[in-house]
Amino acid sequence: MSNQACGVLLVLGMAWTSGCAVVPVDRFTLELDLPANFRVKSAANYSPAAGERCTLPWRRGKRPERKIFSVPYSPVASRVTQTLPLTETVEGCPLVLRSVEFDFYARWGARDTDVGGDIAAIHIQDRLDADGPGRPESGVLELQARCRWFFRTVGPVHAIRKILMCRSVDANGLSGKASAGGAVQRNRLAGQKLRLVLNLSDEELPAFDDNWVAVPNGWRRCRGESFEDMFAYCRGNTTDFKPIKMPDGRICDVYPTCN
Repeated sequence: MSNQACGVLLVLGMAWTSGCAVVPVDRFTLELDLPANFRVKSAANYSPAAGERCTLPWRRGKRPERKIFSVPYSPVASRVTQTLPLTETVEGCPLVLRSVEFDFYARWGARDTDVGGDIAAIHIQDRLDADGPGRPESGVLELQARCRWFFRTVGPVHAIRKILMCRSVDANGLSGKASAGGAVQRNRLAGQKLRLVLNLSDEELPAFDDNWVAVPNGWRRCRGESFEDMFAYCRGNTTDFKPIKMPDGRICDVYPTCN
């Protein structure tokens, strides 16, 4: 087939024919790197393109302008890959991708309730500030995030519970206050890869200030006014502590080593 014929097919929007192939330019590959024991539910959200006056009908239940993906837990670190269109047409209304939202869940113990979660979002923008992320030489636009477990105690036996928090990481490798994800310019995505990388920190930290005192091999829970004091702020008392109940049922003095 001649180059001229392939050109005609390209103009007509043919994505694949016998003799010449056309790679769609209105799509990109989204990659998500997950730590072990994580699962994710994501939603790609579309809305009318700039200048369009069409509107989508309000509806309950199925929403064709919202693409939902779900990935189950994996016992090992994994990479999830999705191909997403940058443009869609729903009920005659031209739409563009506006954002991809993520709900993360991670297991921290053996019980069904030993699960923590956090959210992230990648916003697709027509324009970005001058300091927005550019396309690296590798051809993969990568957004880094760091997740960390924060521990606390609950109930009359002061049982350990954990909270998951994932935050964006800057170019210097430092975690900020912003949720995982970020903003990406639309015209940098067509035919490219966008990768969101979640790393899980090995260090756990207290979920609240002035509840714990750092000791060799871990942390001790301040006693507060009494053993029954469930809030138990230290308030300068760094010598009186209370035992805690570990996720496996042990009663210990030091978290997480139990030493």
